Amino acid sequence: MSDTQEVESGVVIGIAFGNTTSSIAYTSADGKPELIANEEGDRQIPSVLSYLDSDEFHGGEAKAQLVRNHGNTVAYFRDFLGKKFSEIDPTNAHNSAHPIDAEGKVSFSVVEKAGKPAVNITVEEITARHLRRLVSSAADFLGKPVTKAIVTVPTDFTEAQRAALTSAALDANIQILQVIQEPVAEALAYAARDNFQTADKVILVADIGGTRTDATVVAVRGGMYTILATAHDYELGGVRLDATLVDHFAKEFIKKHKSDPRENQRSLAKLKLECEVVKRTLSIATSASIGIDSLCDGYDFHSTINRFRYETIGRPLFDQIIKLAENVVSKAEIDLLDIDEVILAGGSSHTPKIAQRFESLFPNCTIHAPATETTALNPSELAARGAAIQASLVSEFDVEDIDQSTHPMVTVAPHLSKDIGVVIVAADGTETFQTLLPAQTAMPARRAAEFNAPAEGGDVVIKFVEGGSVIKKEIIPPAPKDEDDSDDEEDEPEEVKSKEMKVEKLLAEALLKGTEKGQKIEVTVQALEAGELNVTARIVGTQNGVRGQVKA
Repeated sequence: MSDTQEVESGVVIGIAFGNTTSSIAYTSADGKPELIANEEGDRQIPSVLSYLDSDEFHGGEAKAQLVRNHGNTVAYFRDFLGKKFSEIDPTNAHNSAHPIDAEGKVSFSVVEKAGKPAVNITVEEITARHLRRLVSSAADFLGKPVTKAIVTVPTDFTEAQRAALTSAALDANIQILQVIQEPVAEALAYAARDNFQTADKVILVADIGGTRTDATVVAVRGGMYTILATAHDYELGGVRLDATLVDHFAKEFIKKHKSDPRENQRSLAKLKLECEVVKRTLSIATSASIGIDSLCDGYDFHSTINRFRYETIGRPLFDQIIKLAENVVSKAEIDLLDIDEVILAGGSSHTPKIAQRFESLFPNCTIHAPATETTALNPSELAARGAAIQASLVSEFDVEDIDQSTHPMVTVAPHLSKDIGVVIVAADGTETFQTLLPAQTAMPARRAAEFNAPAEGGDVVIKFVEGGSVIKKEIIPPAPKDEDDSDDEEDEPEEVKSKEMKVEKLLAEALLKGTEKGQKIEVTVQALEAGELNVTARIVGTQNGVRGQVKA
């Protein structure tokens, strides 16, 4: 076999390219997405490169260099890709190699070779090296060359950033077939778990990453995913949660030794790495211990913290996460009750308190998180799983076909702004309402439904209507107290919300004459791209039916 043929037979993988960690995945022979561990056994591979004694370290090995070799270690670089130096916020990189402005490009000054002067490496080149190491790990695991990939990015990744990512991948000898948005990939991971059931629903995806938190509302209509709204907090993430633990333990150390480990670069790096481990431990245990030899000024440090204390000091950050979720739902111009599922993604979503707060905010929803659902997928793996699933779906297509399928002419489709449904009115006045095309359904679309004819038979009026959900509020007074409880504080009345569908506009009416008991009535609505509706109603198994068109 020639080299060209071997490259063409390479597999397609999914890559979740994160600012803090990255993951690689593939679909197994039975079609299930599986994460690939690198040579160190890590499935969540730190997006870090470090240079020491002419060697390039990657992943966990590179992250460990932040203690002794922070100035030659590049971390938190993804969000710099495709940006001008004046556009970046270098805050997260203060404790690693600091980005510099090299001829207008974001670069890092590092000593690549021992005994040689420092060189400037652009963020595009750093990205290419990072991708090259990820692909190498995948190829070693699979025993086959990896030539193509599906890569996930945040929803706010610009076209310039996407172009820079694609160029960096080509430099790493990997072709990106598609760049897909993280929340869609994360929703796709759960859709695959549920055998791609096509139930219409609205999903809130909260991705709590290492350096940022992204919230997205996604409408699923007939298997199509449409993003309704996004919100981002670039200063809220796992690093901030780590910082609360750093401050907590630093204050303990100060009380004992009158010295602040945060004022020493190396001591701070040690404390940060250990606090990250403590945070992970508290996600699965009720307490955690920390032990650092020679933390600062020659003093060792040992302490413990329980989950309740951690949740107390982290409460302001949990409040910010919940507030971001509320804001994105409001931005989508829907109510909290319109959310059918919540997916928690990102490493910090393992924190039980975060899942519990979402459970309180959305009491009638399924919260996909390890703390609230025993069958939940690993939040850190969702994006890579979704990318691997998409890779399996498009791997057999030509690049030209994939490009055509993602062209704005195809993907930027008009959507219904209101629910389209039918009201079946029996001869005795009884009404049956059903939504056929929910709001946010991409057009063109077609949906049909069957109804039982009235038991008494007769004429049936069918109303094609436009509607929407109405939130009703009910105040439930507190239960009366016993005389023995007269000294206790008065309970507050409880406000209970419920959602009902409301007919807002009559679009058309049809009359089916002479239905009989046991017959079925089939109603079909087809929404055309221009906004027109083709509607039909017929008695199944007969020639009795009507059809018409509703103008946009």
